[in-house]
Amino acid sequence: MPEPLALLVLEYRSVPLSMTPSHRVSMHARLVSVDGGPPVDLDKELSLVGRDEECDVHLNHKSVSKQHCVLVKTDGLILVRDLGSTNGTRVNGQRIRRAALMPNDTLTVANLKFTVRFGAEFEKELAPPPVEAPKSIPVTPLRRNAHPDVYPEAK
Repeated sequence: MPEPLALLVLEYRSVPLSMTPSHRVSMHARLVSVDGGPPVDLDKELSLVGRDEECDVHLNHKSVSKQHCVLVKTDGLILVRDLGSTNGTRVNGQRIRRAALMPNDTLTVANLKFTVRFGAEFEKELAPPPVEAPKSIPVTPLRRNAHPDVYPEAK
C-alpha cells in the first residue's frame, strides 16, 4: 500500500484582491545543485519533493524518500516542511521539521545539497542583458538646396 501523503494545513486568512492568485506575480525560484547536477526550477507555488515519479521535484536517489518534503513559495520566502523522511531535510546544516528558506541558504534533501536561489539578486540574473544603444552615426550637415521650391516674388 502506498505511503499516505502528509497533509499541509494552511491557515485561512482574508487577502486583498490584489494578492489573490489571479493577480499575484509568481516568484521565480531555483535549487542549484552544489554537486554540479542540473538546476531545478520551482515553477509551482507548492512543490512536492521526493523520489516518486509523481513528485513535482523528482530526485532519483536512493537516499531520498518517496515523498520527502514540501516547498511553498510565499510572501518573498520559501517554506520547507519535512514529510517524515528517513534521511531528513536540513537547512544550512541544521536538521529541520519545518523552516523558512532565505536566498542563498543551503537545502539538503537526504544526501543531495542545493543552494536556494530567489529574490531580487536572482531576478536580476534572470533579466535579459541591457540593450546597447546604437553607436552614433556620423551626422552630415544640412546644405542649402541649390534649387529652392519657393521662388522670390518679382517686384
